[in-house]
Amino acid sequence: MVVSPQVARTPRETEEPKPLTFEVLRDLGNHVAEQYGLVFTLPEELQKIYAKFGIDLPTGNGDGTWRLPVPARFVIDRAGIIRAVDADPDYTRRPEPAQTVEVLRRLPPW
Repeated sequence: MVVSPQVARTPRETEEPKPLTFEVLRDLGNHVAEQYGLVFTLPEELQKIYAKFGIDLPTGNGDGTWRLPVPARFVIDRAGIIRAVDADPDYTRRPEPAQTVEVLRRLPPW
């Protein structure tokens, strides 16, 4: 499952040939991410760069702000226990999918 503040899929996402194979929950206004301390406002110099590339976060997120959630991965088991967390404000550093798969393999079966 993915949690996103976007009000809709981006044009690039809708042009992808394959439909999403996972559930997307909308966190309009970043309220859930904010409760976990995972929201930041994009600095003004980056706002200008985003705008030059046609990236309109205030419209895409539907809240008129340049706030973004920190990219994060939480693995939560069926009992609600958090088994792994990875959160880094640098969106270029993401956990390897193999790491997530390994955490999932170690979860107790239900």
